[in-house]
Amino acid sequence: MLANRVIPKLCYALALTFVAMALQIQHASAANNEAVGAAMRAMIEGGQSTIGTDDEDGRLIDVFIYYENRSFKPIWVRDTGPKTKGKKLLEFIGRAPEHGLVSSDYWQDEINSRIGASDPKVLAELDLLMSRAFIDLAQDLNAGRVEPSSFNRELHIYPQSLGAATLLNGAEAADDIIPYMESLAPQSARYARLRAKLAEYRGVAAAGGWTNVPEGEVLKPGMDDPRVAILRTRLMEMGDLPEGAHEGTVYEGHIIKAVQWFQYRHGLAKDGVVGPATLAAINTPVGDRIVSLELNMERRRWLPADFGEFYVFVNLADQFLKVVQNGKTIHTALVVVGKPFFRTPVFTKEMKYIVFNPYWNVPRSIAVNELLPDLIDNPGALQHQNIRVLSGGGEVNPYTVNWSSYGRNNFPFRLRQDPGPSNALGRVKFMFPNEFNIYIHDTPAKSLFSRPTRAFSHGCIRVQNPDQLAEVLLSGQGWDRSRIDASFAQVEKLVVGLQEPIPVHITYLTSFVNKDMSAHFRADVYGRDVPLSEALAASRRVLN
Repeated sequence: MLANRVIPKLCYALALTFVAMALQIQHASAANNEAVGAAMRAMIEGGQSTIGTDDEDGRLIDVFIYYENRSFKPIWVRDTGPKTKGKKLLEFIGRAPEHGLVSSDYWQDEINSRIGASDPKVLAELDLLMSRAFIDLAQDLNAGRVEPSSFNRELHIYPQSLGAATLLNGAEAADDIIPYMESLAPQSARYARLRAKLAEYRGVAAAGGWTNVPEGEVLKPGMDDPRVAILRTRLMEMGDLPEGAHEGTVYEGHIIKAVQWFQYRHGLAKDGVVGPATLAAINTPVGDRIVSLELNMERRRWLPADFGEFYVFVNLADQFLKVVQNGKTIHTALVVVGKPFFRTPVFTKEMKYIVFNPYWNVPRSIAVNELLPDLIDNPGALQHQNIRVLSGGGEVNPYTVNWSSYGRNNFPFRLRQDPGPSNALGRVKFMFPNEFNIYIHDTPAKSLFSRPTRAFSHGCIRVQNPDQLAEVLLSGQGWDRSRIDASFAQVEKLVVGLQEPIPVHITYLTSFVNKDMSAHFRADVYGRDVPLSEALAASRRVLN
């Protein structure tokens, strides 16, 4: 009976002790932040500190409200110096180059200059500065360093980063700031592979780079040339040729296959001949490849980590299309994209219908600039292409028109090509309505798909094996190959609506890393790498 009365009293006493200890710890914690908090309050309320530039007033207000709502309690420091969270943030800033970013852009030197300070005002500045660095780095990881459309009007993608207050809430709740920061970067295997390859190539650069292959006569199979030994070394350094797979100075066997693999990785003709283009690609310094990887990590940050369960992905720089379902590529095809003068834009839309045996409504620019001169010379010039002249609601006899009286600013006609084997759109087009009038379609010019670089269209995307693409996209609606073939065989136009819209992502990536960890590089056919590099350089931050 005594025990029954004593034990509850002991438990109650212990509970009171624990509560008292908790209150003491809370009070001590508050005391540890008191001086810095007071200095921070004075700085913010007195307008003596900034953690942003003049064009970032919205973010400043969000951050200052965040501090006010927490009674100006510091996030990263206490009265004695940086907390563990602050030290971890500084550590992560030092690791920014892993993501192709520059540590000094996140106030690394300014933060380091205040580490070790004991003055509450300096520590308050440090806390605000670390918040600024955290938000800058977090938003750059989350949505990219620069806004795509701000420096290139052909990039119609608009990544949105998490807001400052949301990010600070996440940082405050995180037990370890480093995993939280990592979670803000693209959570995709594609980005992770670029990051791993970047680290690998930086290691190569630190070790002195790759061996350079001297210029000379074009290397063809069977030739005996002392440069073959140097080429062998370079290919082994890049991982294209296994150690010991080739000996001597004769260009034959495994080294030819290694060159063909290298050519495949770089979008070159896989002929095994080391001509000027292949040699230039082989001798590209590792530093240039590092820059390419960094630029395309930025491009990856603009894109969603999740493209959807079922989608079409087109890389304009690679001139390649793939259909992906549940993370697995189920169809691939070569594509022809816009010429450098008719660059295909970057954007994302939803495919909503497919048209078999389409008419081709000739774009006005093509009609006026390319076909009108033919009509002036011969009014019947377009008839063998089954192109009709339309005006208002009816067809016009081209021989009744004085074509020389019309021009770019005066052309009241529409030109339309009938369905058929010679139709410029081929037998099918895949429609994802957009303001650029860009779509994917068949083409009668099949020979273009045999070329390593395929930038020949006026902007639309011509696809290889369109019948296979149609079958893949319509299989969920009960379409099989026989039904596809029957639709192709018809003369009449047939529109098939998609029961579920399919996202189409038109991208531009000049480097990427495949699942086998092979690095692939493509020519910058549209000249978009330099403007991106310049925009990133212009965005370098200066503390104000």
